[in-house]
Amino acid sequence: MTDLDPVTLLVKTCVLLVCLYEVSAIKCYQCSTSDDPKGEDLCGAYEYYDKTKNTAVECLGEEAHALGTFCYKKIQQSPRGFIWDGRWRSVERRCAQISERGVNWGCDWGYHENGVYWEECYCAEDNCNGAPKAGLVHLVLVFCATVGVLRHLLVV
Repeated sequence: MTDLDPVTLLVKTCVLLVCLYEVSAIKCYQCSTSDDPKGEDLCGAYEYYDKTKNTAVECLGEEAHALGTFCYKKIQQSPRGFIWDGRWRSVERRCAQISERGVNWGCDWGYHENGVYWEECYCAEDNCNGAPKAGLVHLVLVFCATVGVLRHLLVV
């Protein structure tokens, strides 16, 4: 067996680590105004959405109500006067596979015939606010590429 120089060993180790890196499904928050207990707003229809009261689920796991590769959020709001105390709002957050209207990143909105405003948003990052695990992979890849370039420059 031949001896490997330290730089080659380091590059091969980096490649192995990237190949063995655990890939997990996207994680999304999952809740619905219709599932909130009476008098509570856990899904953020009327108040700020508190992420500490909801746990993100893996979209390809058993806890997900709908399997998918995107996170989905739908808001509906009635026009004024629709009910006696003003506007009602509903929010749904879950995993989704595809959108009915072809939007897979960003938001789409409109009005139903009865005047109810709707907005659907899709994103493909954990919790729709970043994918922290991907940062490690990118860092390792950049490091390995830098080592490879420096090795090439120093040998030539």
